[in-house]
Amino acid sequence: MASINLIESFQDFKDAENIDRPTLMKVLEDVFKTLLRKKYGSDESFDVIVNTEKGDLEIVRHRMIVEDGKVENPLMEIEYSDAVKIEPDFEVGEELYEEVDIQDFGRRAILAAKQTLASRIGDLKKNALVKKYGDRVGDIISAEVYQVWKKEVLLIDEDGNELILPKSEQIPSDYFKKGESIRAVIKKVELKNNTPVIILSRTHPTFLAKLLEIEVPEIFDGLIVIRKIVREPGERAKVAVESYDDRIDPVGACVGMKGSRIHGIVRELKNENIDVINFTNNIQLLIQRSLTPAKITRMNIDNEGKRAEVFVSPDQVSLAIGKRGVNIKLAEDLTGFDIDVYRDNEGEMAEYDIDLDEFSDEIETWIIEELKRIGCDTARSVLDLTATELERRTDLEKETIDEVRDILRAEFEKD
Repeated sequence: MASINLIESFQDFKDAENIDRPTLMKVLEDVFKTLLRKKYGSDESFDVIVNTEKGDLEIVRHRMIVEDGKVENPLMEIEYSDAVKIEPDFEVGEELYEEVDIQDFGRRAILAAKQTLASRIGDLKKNALVKKYGDRVGDIISAEVYQVWKKEVLLIDEDGNELILPKSEQIPSDYFKKGESIRAVIKKVELKNNTPVIILSRTHPTFLAKLLEIEVPEIFDGLIVIRKIVREPGERAKVAVESYDDRIDPVGACVGMKGSRIHGIVRELKNENIDVINFTNNIQLLIQRSLTPAKITRMNIDNEGKRAEVFVSPDQVSLAIGKRGVNIKLAEDLTGFDIDVYRDNEGEMAEYDIDLDEFSDEIETWIIEELKRIGCDTARSVLDLTATELERRTDLEKETIDEVRDILRAEFEKD
């Protein structure tokens, strides 16, 4: 029975398709030669013959036939009288070959070998899995949802391997049901407790890059290059592209006729708005494009400090900053510059406004000075910026900003 179990372990090993033949044979030889060394003290006179096709093996022992009483090494030699008992035709000087029955090793030794073999099989399967997915990091994969948990989703690939999609790597509006097929990018392969864990992602910029590569043949062919992608998953993404062929419009090629190429990607990313812009080394132009869809009237740039002051018309302020400040945050990530948005009133009729100093009896002087430091010297210039933007650009706390905005807003509502 033990020998049957051992052979079954071998057959399991044979079925592991990801393991190459030389490795398979080497491991099996090592396991059985260890058995031989334990029983006979040496494996020199034994050959382990492995059949990787059928999933079986045999152990052959070879000894030299010597005259009776002349045996010096019992492992390598056999007396003539003993040899003829096996086969009468044998003569002195010939080599005797005989098959070793696995049962001869004893039940305990066979069980130990079975465990060793199973362990080696497991390790090789793990290594094969790590190599398979380690070489594919950054590639898109389709997998079936097997289990949905609170903090992660368990998926199964076509080979039955388990993949993990953590909650942090899911788009906020993602909703998965068991059995459905989803796409994600292979983010990394980790080893936890000596077990490979394949982590997938739907929020990584590479996922969007690979989707574009699938939808836009010019990117796949290398005619258009993606210079940088920044994302706020599920909200908005900005993609800077550049063409190596002057005849190809990179933005038009990515978007497609009437948005035909980009629409499929937007649906995959749960209606994430995607701004595709032309990359340029002109930083002023890049900042202007990165703040799409807002239109900029003028700009001051500090290249050393990596800061930019952007002026937009009053109706463009909210567009430049974006919902929850997403647009300006992505523009900063894309360009590498800290961007401050200001309301530009040049060329417009002066709108009724109040100098901040007029509120010194209600707002503390140090708060007024802090607001002036960022260019907000009137009530409307403060109200034109969101509370989040004011909190980011000043050293004021959110509660203080809310109180100041309430005071300023109340003054205009009196009219």
